[in-house]
Amino acid sequence: MTDTQKPGKLGNPDATFITDPRADPRIKAVMQAMAALGGGITPPAPNASYEECIAYSQGFEAAAAASHPMERQMMPTFDSVMSTTQTIKGVDGHDITLYLHMPQDQSEAGPCIVHMHGGGMVLMTAADPGFVRWRNSLAAAGMRVIGVEFRNGGGSLGNHPFPAGLNDCASAVNWAHANRESLGISTIVLSGESGGGNLSLATTLKAKQEGWLEQIDGIYAMCPYISGSYANPPLALVSLRENDGYSLDGAMMATMVKVYDPHNAHAHNPLAWPLQASTEDLEGLPPHVISVNELDPLRDEGLAYYRKLLAAGVPALARTVHGTPHAGDLMLPDVTPDLYQEANALICRFARSLI
Repeated sequence: MTDTQKPGKLGNPDATFITDPRADPRIKAVMQAMAALGGGITPPAPNASYEECIAYSQGFEAAAAASHPMERQMMPTFDSVMSTTQTIKGVDGHDITLYLHMPQDQSEAGPCIVHMHGGGMVLMTAADPGFVRWRNSLAAAGMRVIGVEFRNGGGSLGNHPFPAGLNDCASAVNWAHANRESLGISTIVLSGESGGGNLSLATTLKAKQEGWLEQIDGIYAMCPYISGSYANPPLALVSLRENDGYSLDGAMMATMVKVYDPHNAHAHNPLAWPLQASTEDLEGLPPHVISVNELDPLRDEGLAYYRKLLAAGVPALARTVHGTPHAGDLMLPDVTPDLYQEANALICRFARSLI
């Protein structure tokens, strides 16, 4: 195969999501409009200080928040969903806010999705409108949903490096399990996208290490951000080079790694970066689904984790959402409703299959 026949930046170093012939034209049009507006935040240099990386995460989060008013305006009403908040104590003695989204009809017990939001474990909040809409959409489909406002490595909820956010997610799962009867929970599924995919996988590994794995019935991780190898991507993770810059790039992700693990002390710790998990770490885990996006730099690390699960004897499925960038099946519910609704239906079907 000649270079020009290779996909993405493997064949053309100047390729972008917008110029890639594989890209969904609906998402491409939105990204073209966003590119015309400009205003992107440039990551700091590879040798940047922790303080510079924190400043970048704060700026990135603030820029992302510019779309929140429009997202709130476009959000449907969810008349079949009851939304409340609950404050619990974390293992570190601090308060954790949980967002509960429950179907109005709770005549029978049903599955619960404990949702961990995206943002590389260092930015965004569970109260952001995109995550609120996703949780409401799952609840409208019959799921009990608990969104975890975990401590971030940076941003408005920082600065709390690893393992603070992971500890909060574990506390939320423990609380959900302790309240199965009162909440009408039949099974508990951990789920999240990007950094939330990391946390859903890492919380499961932590549960095995600490002896409470029976609390978790399944995991549905979407576009998980789990290798930590973004400054010098390994050759095996081809998509980190093929799709570099397709809404995510290596410099951005390497910066977020430093925010999450300032001294790089946990580069080989599977609780920080689940792709580091060994066969022994994975053996005996509950069923998993790993969902990835074709044009995402993170595609191949998600698929590598899926193959590790199979090698460890864990029941696992993988799906690739073609034509989409990172989290592309969730990012534009009004532009690509088919992708959004399919993602919703599949996670609900998986959760119900565990009963």
